[in-house]
Amino acid sequence: MYICVCNAVTDTDIRTAVAGGVRDLKQLRKTTGCASTCGNCKEMATEVLARALTEKSEAQGLLAMMQPA
Repeated sequence: MYICVCNAVTDTDIRTAVAGGVRDLKQLRKTTGCASTCGNCKEMATEVLARALTEKSEAQGLLAMMQPA
């Protein structure tokens, strides 16, 4: 789904950016251009970014628990 129409940024692009190390909206803007033109997507971009960060954190936690002691 397109989040930022101005810069053709999708929710998948945001998740990919998070996987690449993006941690906040400022970094997302710099990396993808999302929310840097008209700003109408800022709220949705922030929500998708937060969800992607949470999912990444949870996945890392699960991986850590699966590692042998």
